[in-house]
Amino acid sequence: MNLDGLNKDQRKAAETLEGPVLILAGAGSGKTRALTYRIANLIDHGVKPWNILAITFTNKAAKEMRERVSSLVGEGGDEVWVSTFHSMCARILRRDIEKLGYTRSFTIYDDDDQSSVIKDLIKQFNIDDKALPAREIKSKISDAKNKLQAPDDWFSQSPRDFRSQQIHDLYDAYERRLRHANALDFDDLLVRTLELFADHPPVLDSYRDRFQYVHVDEYQDTNFAQYSLVKLLTKKSRNLCVVGDDDQSIYGWRGADIKNILDFEKDFKDATVVKLEQNYRSTANILEAANQVIAHNEGRMEKSLWTELPEGDPIELFCAGDEREEAAWICDRIQQLTIAERSCGDMSILYRANAQSRVLEEMLVRAGIPYRIYGGLRFYDRKEVKDIVAYLRCIVNPADDVSLRRIINQPKRSIGDSTITELVRYAGEKEMPLYSALVDVPETLSARPRKCVREFGELMNELVLSREDMSISEFVTLLIEKTQLKVQYERDLSDEGKNRVENIQEFIGSVREYEEATDDPSLEDYLENVALVSDLDTADFESKAVTLMTVHSSKGLEFPIVFLAGLEEGVFPSGRSFNDDQRMEEERRLCYVAITRAREQLYISYATQRMLYNQVNYNAPSRFLNEIPKRLINDEWISKREKIFPGAMDSYQHPTPKRASRYAADGTAGVGLGTGVNALGISGVQKGFTPSLAKAIPSSAVAAIFKEGDRVMHRKFGEGDVLEIRGAGNEARIVIGFAAYGQKEFALSIAPIVKVN
Repeated sequence: MNLDGLNKDQRKAAETLEGPVLILAGAGSGKTRALTYRIANLIDHGVKPWNILAITFTNKAAKEMRERVSSLVGEGGDEVWVSTFHSMCARILRRDIEKLGYTRSFTIYDDDDQSSVIKDLIKQFNIDDKALPAREIKSKISDAKNKLQAPDDWFSQSPRDFRSQQIHDLYDAYERRLRHANALDFDDLLVRTLELFADHPPVLDSYRDRFQYVHVDEYQDTNFAQYSLVKLLTKKSRNLCVVGDDDQSIYGWRGADIKNILDFEKDFKDATVVKLEQNYRSTANILEAANQVIAHNEGRMEKSLWTELPEGDPIELFCAGDEREEAAWICDRIQQLTIAERSCGDMSILYRANAQSRVLEEMLVRAGIPYRIYGGLRFYDRKEVKDIVAYLRCIVNPADDVSLRRIINQPKRSIGDSTITELVRYAGEKEMPLYSALVDVPETLSARPRKCVREFGELMNELVLSREDMSISEFVTLLIEKTQLKVQYERDLSDEGKNRVENIQEFIGSVREYEEATDDPSLEDYLENVALVSDLDTADFESKAVTLMTVHSSKGLEFPIVFLAGLEEGVFPSGRSFNDDQRMEEERRLCYVAITRAREQLYISYATQRMLYNQVNYNAPSRFLNEIPKRLINDEWISKREKIFPGAMDSYQHPTPKRASRYAADGTAGVGLGTGVNALGISGVQKGFTPSLAKAIPSSAVAAIFKEGDRVMHRKFGEGDVLEIRGAGNEARIVIGFAAYGQKEFALSIAPIVKVN
């Protein structure tokens, strides 16, 4: 086998054929090349292709690997078993699942099928589905199965309360329902395969004999069930080769366990570790930035990427006043790059949370820049947003039957499909809009459906009348409250439920921004703007377009030019990670992934204030910015701002500058601990403190100005009590309790607060 095309470390990986091997492959280090050459080399050394198993995490990756192996070895290469975990397990079960009491014609339930079963069981158990939503139950069941916990196992490790008992009973009934239906869900594919191997050792032995050489890609993303399956298959041969990068482990929230790769050498004492550290993707500056950031993590395997590529351009950093200025700057940079004959298809905009895309999308449309969303829906195409828009369209245009059919039973109001079918039939017979049938309800409906339809019609009429005396944002807020569109998601405790609530809040924020930016705002005009953003024809996805995506979605991809937006405390890293060291390390790994998506140019931006989830936040620059050496950053844009706001650089060691406070009483830049009049323009507050939006406060000053128990005034949330002060300097944080808003945590260096006398 000719291995001349490999570098030294790749060659070592391809030539180490026996025993446990960990290929620690940094971003852009050619891991797929090393892995495929290793498989080809095994075949060249006489290993039968059908004795080789290669597991990937996507069907696309499996297809690519299969094609590469075939191109290297020719005939027989397609006999290597290359598949995802779930595809492999499905094949195994199709052959032997009868031993578990199923038939080979079993059905694999998708998410909707699972939800349908769970909802039916919730009704059967007479459980309040608002108190215990089906989505939460499905999430609990999936998490339990990934940990190989049967219902009783799960319950034994859960709080012994009534809610846990209900979940246990539903889980148990769910399992019985699936078995009765000769069905498996997605997680069952692994669980039942492990059950088959445990209960029928000859079956396990047959697969151990067949798969004498096992390879697993993206090993850092494996969960406990996958880890257990791999160990079981390779216990006899011990010929296991895993490829992964602990620095790119970013899916802990969905069950992936970074310990699987960190503890590989503990699991296999004689393991060979090969580090692929030469990067073929990014410039030296980008790589050093990534190395310096990830080096701050403690739970990692030591490695450092390097490249023979040129040093490249420095990282461009921009401090925006708010999210709209940030988006405008990104659009301006894109336009300048296209003038320099760079294609929009070479560019990607990455962000931490989906809700950040709204302003970016609006600015891109306004600038006429083609874009596409990767790994998620565009903001105005998300279900919860489209539902609100459908309500508004019905208010404006009662003849819009399509929008009315979307929302007539959204949220659920006991207007079923048969009722809707009869309403549509009746409206057609009378030649009137469907909306009219909400008032003139057909007598053919039975009592309860007629009552539900009438109540919905009354709700819609009430909303029509309410609109006349309100601003658009007030009306939208009332509509969401009256229809209970948000309440249904607030009851959903999963991350998806929280995201939907946040997107609803972001929608309200978009309406308020529209009102503020428009001389004569109207609902009709706003809906027209929304239609423009949502229209697929606004961007030609078939041609070159800027790609927008979350950082999570970007893993495995690369772009010549990357814009990384929203590098602020509370945004990236997420505020949910502040009190959890493991989650903060995962946020840092996520930042490492974001930086290493860039091949040639990297632009990073942050805002001193940001409206997100319908709330204005004043966040400090992300700690990750301070972890990038100053020499790697071009602060030209910062210097331009310095001319407008003198002293903007005073409080930073690295180029993460202070933007002048918008709240200094005399209209000049706030300077942190000053002696001017109160900065919020509120009577009854103590003089002597002017809140700065970015000035780091020394620990001694914190103690002098604030202490637990102090009464303070916040510009947005009003009066509250200081509950806790943590940290010092740039890391200082303050927790305040507000009567109307509960506890809120702020970066002390930028919190717009003053003491109350």
